[in-house]
Amino acid sequence: MVRTALRVILDAEADLEVVGEASTGAEAVSVVREARPDVVLLDVRMPEIDGIRATEQILAGMAEPPRIVVVTTFENDAYVYDALRVGAAGFLLKRAGADELVDAVRLVARSDSLLYPAAVRSLAAEHARRRPPAAPPWVARLTEREAEVLRLVATGLTNAEIAGRMGVGPATVKTHVAAVLAKTGARDRTQAVILAYESGFVGAR
Repeated sequence: MVRTALRVILDAEADLEVVGEASTGAEAVSVVREARPDVVLLDVRMPEIDGIRATEQILAGMAEPPRIVVVTTFENDAYVYDALRVGAAGFLLKRAGADELVDAVRLVARSDSLLYPAAVRSLAAEHARRRPPAAPPWVARLTEREAEVLRLVATGLTNAEIAGRMGVGPATVKTHVAAVLAKTGARDRTQAVILAYESGFVGAR
């Protein structure tokens, strides 16, 4: 029933198309590898393998993997944080409305901003408090500009907003973000924020 509702909502949009469905985590991995979608919505808790393991398998098994959004009931669920840590681009609450669902899929597909940045920051900060930060080697490799960009990304700003804040062009910001991802080893800006908090580069207040 949930998958049917999602399909109806998404297929009603001219720029979106549902290319596959799955009822278990293992089936989801297989369907994604065959259909090669741009964005995947994964329930964080599924039969056979959960959304975390499915995320890991999808990202590890494809040269150009899709952007993954985990769907959950509670935004502070430990499963959500674990999914973000292994590479999910964001999360979506099951109570989200139709417009929110569509906007989330489009935003994640663009990949130039965080999905629900305040919630991602809150999750990252909360988990960072539970473990002593250890500065990884990549911190020293960031240039001053790249470090500034990472801090602004961690606040949830889009590339355009960062460009306005720094007084540079969006293309320059995009280049800096790409360098940050390469140096941190992050798959996307969501994972970069997680790493920034876990390393202590951005303080957890």
